[in-house]
Amino acid sequence: MSVGPGDLNLVPQRAREALMRADVIVAYDLYLRWVAPLLDQARQEIVTLPLTQEKRRAEVAIERAAAGQRTALVSSGDIGIYAMAGLVFEDLPDPAPFTVEVIPGITSATACASLLGSPLTHDFATLSLSDLLCPWEWIEHRASHIAQADLSCVLYNVQSRARQEGVYRVLRLMLAHKRPDTVCGVVRNAYREDQEVRVTTLEALLDDRFDMLTTIVIGNRFTQRRGPWMFTPRGYNAWEAGRDAPATGTPAPELPAPAEAPPEHVGRVWVFAGTSDGSALAQAIAGDGLPVTLSVATSLGASVAPQHPGVQLYGGPAGVQARRLALRGARAVVDATHPYAQVITAQLRELCAELGVPYLRLERPSSLDPDPAGLDDLSVVDDLNAAAAQAAARGGPVFLATGSRDLEAFWTAFLAAGGQGGQVFVRLTPQPDVLARALALGVPARNVSALIGPFSREFNEAQWRAQGVRTVITRDGGDEGGFDAKRLAARALDAGLIVLRRPAPVPGAFSDPQALRRALLDLPVIPGLPVQSGPAPWRPHEPP
Repeated sequence: MSVGPGDLNLVPQRAREALMRADVIVAYDLYLRWVAPLLDQARQEIVTLPLTQEKRRAEVAIERAAAGQRTALVSSGDIGIYAMAGLVFEDLPDPAPFTVEVIPGITSATACASLLGSPLTHDFATLSLSDLLCPWEWIEHRASHIAQADLSCVLYNVQSRARQEGVYRVLRLMLAHKRPDTVCGVVRNAYREDQEVRVTTLEALLDDRFDMLTTIVIGNRFTQRRGPWMFTPRGYNAWEAGRDAPATGTPAPELPAPAEAPPEHVGRVWVFAGTSDGSALAQAIAGDGLPVTLSVATSLGASVAPQHPGVQLYGGPAGVQARRLALRGARAVVDATHPYAQVITAQLRELCAELGVPYLRLERPSSLDPDPAGLDDLSVVDDLNAAAAQAAARGGPVFLATGSRDLEAFWTAFLAAGGQGGQVFVRLTPQPDVLARALALGVPARNVSALIGPFSREFNEAQWRAQGVRTVITRDGGDEGGFDAKRLAARALDAGLIVLRRPAPVPGAFSDPQALRRALLDLPVIPGLPVQSGPAPWRPHEPP
């Protein structure tokens, strides 16, 4: 029988009646604490066996039932989902000398979903990350297929003391096919003491720590946030051919990729640019006479992309399989994404190695002086937790200048360190969904600036002076990212500057766009390659 997530009020009536009628109760002792008011220990025999002895529990229940005793085998959640019922049927005699009744209950997936909102309203999968009863290779194989199918997913048995890294491997498999900003939920101790519930993103989960009391719910491309909750729409209307995606500035829903790369993509230089200098590089490469496809992830990215007859915009599928097909036959891939965009950089490097496509990386030079003496006016930290702790210790208003990707993680860490949410100021791109996520976290609307950078020293100084900022947190984005303008403005205001350490550069990366362009021109020319081609229209709702 099933006793649900741990709240007596959620124990099914049928399970209550079976418990009270039983002569023998077999269970893990934690489950019995949840249902103690229903037990008559003076009359009933209680048999408890520890974790890892699930098979023996099933054997004891079968033995007692075969001896004519009314036996209740107790499981948390639903006894038929990752639980005891299967073990009973494995050892059950055929024909069975007694009647078996499986009493369903509220499993972890539905319990956690109810606390998060409604993330499982459409197709979903569950996946246990415990490799005690299933080979780890199978777990990764299933995770990859769940991600490719874009199913919402509930992860059970997330992390144990002996199994620390598995969850991060699964999350990276998910990131290979799902967008980094996919809405996710984390629930610990659902419906029990010390319950914790929060909504986050798939990419942010890589920086989290979990345990066996934690359940993770990963949304699909349509899953959304609504205040403190997450939900997946019951029907998907945006997939229909010819329908525009919702005008939210978010990446358009990914459609099935074509069976092979369209001929018009063959021989082109693909530029992936999440920065202004990357877009400028795409235009310069087209000016060199090479046909360019510029991959842009959002309609906002398309609106600020360079206008050039040799630059074609690509706003189609963004998953790894779609990129694999689209990049087949490319002349080269130029990775001009942000220095901190590790997920897409790793994916592009792997795809290029697999497809035999030349990979060239443009890496912005660091603005930090390698001499420690040159860093006296700032603090370099390894992660957002350290940045939040320092900012909270300094006191006063904090300006987060790292963008929307870091906002939730910083916000959580800052509040945990004793900081006040009303003292956090942010500057975000003017995308409705990005702004909505900030407000849903609790950032006051008056503290949010919706602007596209980079910004001058004078602009930074004026804004931060008006806000009374005492600490600025930024990335080492180089001169092109406005780092020096932030540093000089913070110095003029005597504000602390905290810099997130940049990831290690890609080996062989170019720091000079001119050198990268020369390397492109030196690549072998594909026979019959057109010198230039006209721009393609921006179509966020359909594959190229």
